[in-house]
Amino acid sequence: MGRVTIQHVAREAEVSPTTVSNYLNGRLDRMVPATRERIERTIAKLGYRPNRAARQLRTGRTQTIGLIVPSVGNPFWGAFAHELEVAALAVGCSVLLCNSERVAERERAYVQELWGNGVRGIVLCTSLPSLDHLTDLVKQGLQLVTFDRPTQPNDPESVVSISINNVVGGYIAASHLIELGHRRLSFIAGSLGSVNRAGRYSGFVSALEAAGLDVKDMPASSDREDVPFGDVFAADVGRSAAHSLFSGNVEPPTGVVAINDMTALGFCRGLRDVGLTVGKDVSVVGFDDIVLADLYDPPLTTVRQPLARMAKLAIAEAVSHDSGDPGEPGRSVLLLPQLIVRASTAPPPLRAQVPALVVPAANPK
Repeated sequence: MGRVTIQHVAREAEVSPTTVSNYLNGRLDRMVPATRERIERTIAKLGYRPNRAARQLRTGRTQTIGLIVPSVGNPFWGAFAHELEVAALAVGCSVLLCNSERVAERERAYVQELWGNGVRGIVLCTSLPSLDHLTDLVKQGLQLVTFDRPTQPNDPESVVSISINNVVGGYIAASHLIELGHRRLSFIAGSLGSVNRAGRYSGFVSALEAAGLDVKDMPASSDREDVPFGDVFAADVGRSAAHSLFSGNVEPPTGVVAINDMTALGFCRGLRDVGLTVGKDVSVVGFDDIVLADLYDPPLTTVRQPLARMAKLAIAEAVSHDSGDPGEPGRSVLLLPQLIVRASTAPPPLRAQVPALVVPAANPK
């Protein structure tokens, strides 16, 4: 038969070539499952492979999705990249991965390079407060999907955001410790200069206030802008924080909420350095639920992000605006995180226990 074409697939699957094209380009919102499954079986049977080069010459676009993450030095971003690739392959796209370290200039350089190579859909894991460095490309037709960064007031209208509610995440983490009886809590983050980090800290503070506690009375909560984000050195940030909190004259915390799991695991290591036991002397809550969280001893209590679902949503948005219409409005998807309780949290030591506190409700106001 020679090279298999869309027309061959359409005839075999008893659908129109347009329907096959819609499937290949991820336009599945109005396609019934039976049709989608028939096309999938036919593509597998005939061994069809899209002619990506011809499509790019015709449209100026490639079926490649750009993914820009802070750094795969944090396993969370590696896990998200995997889930995004799975979702992309399911709709006939590939993924090109870049690491930006949350530096605006690097994000800009990568986006320009991807744009020049025909990539029109990019998933950007940035958390930077402003997207001004990318506005001109968005106006030209770039479909930008931000991940783990809720929509901000000055974002271009066409930008789509896929994120959990980080305020709720910080709130449920602190509330869990308060419910166990802890009243001296610390928030370990390094810099709070990104949207998601600020949200998690805000939720932490709200939980304290709901329980009648004042964050000003808490030991060494993180608010230093001179400390790096820690995507590469997150464990070092946590370990250093443990050494600092438990080597001074200030009464240390009995419970800690860390900005992410790698920071939490570094903090746990720091506790061991100073002769303390995680879950017995100090309770620790992480954020993200990376694979190492459950493998650590003791397993880490953490706030889980639904990565597989978020990746599917991000890919659907990145490929659904293939017309390149910069005027089409975007949207904001805000999902709820889930607290995963493991052995790294327990009631505080007897010497630190106090009368029962007011336990805050499940969600902040």
